[in-house]
Amino acid sequence: MGQTVSEWIQQCHGTAREKGFWDKPRNVGEMLMLIVSELGEAVEAHRMNRRGLLTKDTFEDELADTAIRLFDLCGGLGIDLEKQMDWKASYNKGREARHGKNY
Repeated sequence: MGQTVSEWIQQCHGTAREKGFWDKPRNVGEMLMLIVSELGEAVEAHRMNRRGLLTKDTFEDELADTAIRLFDLCGGLGIDLEKQMDWKASYNKGREARHGKNY
């Protein structure tokens, strides 16, 4: 069985701390934009049809980078993302189709 979201957060944040990324206070806005930049790289990899597991600079690799940065941020801010995801998934089950929007 794989790791839980909480375990991934602990691992990703721990690695970032070990590599010195948390030696000084972090700017949350900057960290969020780094997450967005990884998604931008995922779009470009998808556009170029760069696919493949366990390969650098592919669509899958950029999605992994996105998750790693997000998990690091959650670890640094003490966010229990797993608990929040459980709550949000339950909340979304009760919402209307497309949450009442056209798109």
